Amino acid sequence: MQKLKKQKITRKLISRIPLDPGIYIFWDEKGKPIYVGKSLSLKGRVKSYFLKNLAPKTAQMVRQAFYLSTIRVNSELEALLLEARLVNKLQTKFNSQLKDDKHPLYIRITASEFPQVLTARKIDSHEKNLAFFGPYPSSKNVKNVLKMLRSIFPYAQHKPGKRGCFYSQIRLCNPCPSQIVKIKDDKVYFRLRKNYRKNITNIKWVLSGKLGKLRNSLNKQMDGYSKEENFEEAVIIRDRLRLLDYITQPITPIQEFLKNPNLVVDIRQEEISALEEILSQFYNLPDGLRRIECYDVAHISGAKPTASMVTFINGEADKTFYRHFRIRQEKGADDIASLREVAKRRIKHFSDWGIPNLILVDGGRGQVNVFNSVMQESNIPVVGLAKRFETLIIPQPSSLFKEIRVTGSELNLLQRLRNEAHRFARRYHHKLIQKSLIP
Repeated sequence: MQKLKKQKITRKLISRIPLDPGIYIFWDEKGKPIYVGKSLSLKGRVKSYFLKNLAPKTAQMVRQAFYLSTIRVNSELEALLLEARLVNKLQTKFNSQLKDDKHPLYIRITASEFPQVLTARKIDSHEKNLAFFGPYPSSKNVKNVLKMLRSIFPYAQHKPGKRGCFYSQIRLCNPCPSQIVKIKDDKVYFRLRKNYRKNITNIKWVLSGKLGKLRNSLNKQMDGYSKEENFEEAVIIRDRLRLLDYITQPITPIQEFLKNPNLVVDIRQEEISALEEILSQFYNLPDGLRRIECYDVAHISGAKPTASMVTFINGEADKTFYRHFRIRQEKGADDIASLREVAKRRIKHFSDWGIPNLILVDGGRGQVNVFNSVMQESNIPVVGLAKRFETLIIPQPSSLFKEIRVTGSELNLLQRLRNEAHRFARRYHHKLIQKSLIP
């Protein structure tokens, strides 16, 4: 906390606050912390405190606020865990006065054969718990995070009963303890119980901030299933990894944000350096990877096909360089032909849009090959990210390809680029579909 920079609150300071998710801390004139908050958009949230018509207690807090500190994070989950850690550490008075609930919320994992994941308003010393997390200032945020976690690692909120619960039907309690206890085959019973308890362990790791440990464990499981050619189970683990990446990427221990409030900037540089190290084996990168563009195509059975170009500068999204493309060629369902069209249109704008150091396309060999063939004369490296097992596709001479499974910090950057390109392409596609439905 000693490294955390306290800045006097001014209009100029508020205008410079980033739009990223993170934590903000208000301090009084003597440098004592008075409130800790979280937001998916730091600038928007902090700015809202200086509008008119605030609630009386909020207005009182703002009047006492003299300094501001912010810590950028990468996801809603990281913000939630860091907020809880700081509220507990700093014991800020306005967090207890301004919270919506009468009591803070805890997450409780029961100590039983089939542990349940529950929420609680207070710690009951008479109840046996496998683990206890919190307190969390906002019950809404806790429930949102538990909802996301349950879609990745299903769990029960009930003791074994006579029949499977409702949530077992929508695979949010899977395997359901009520169904497991009815199984008479010991081998099947212990296998399913192990699977259930493994989900509970994974949830404990997430809530403890041990996200790197969890990710390594899931990668080992996926590799094991792949070697056994049990591809069905490998795909299940792969999908869990993707969902986990979506809510937590990049994987960063929460305590590291306390040690280094500028950690996000350092992480971005580490991701770029890791990717540069891989690609430098195949390309000459005199200017590094300062600017990376990523492309994706969106359509439904060929209807209203669109493509997106998103641009990251030094590992950060720069929306001033985002572009949408409405696909003109007739075969709208042909992603390869659509990408060829986009590549040809892109090279016409090197002078006014700028030139990237690297182009990433969402897809495998076919998508990489068509984009690379158009870009070859420009000497811009083109690579792809294939979804199956997150493989980096790198074109080689004589129409060959090098495939590298990426698992380190470079994967966080690549996934962030791909997810943003996908989101931006779908956004434009949906807009065109909506327009076509309006008479």
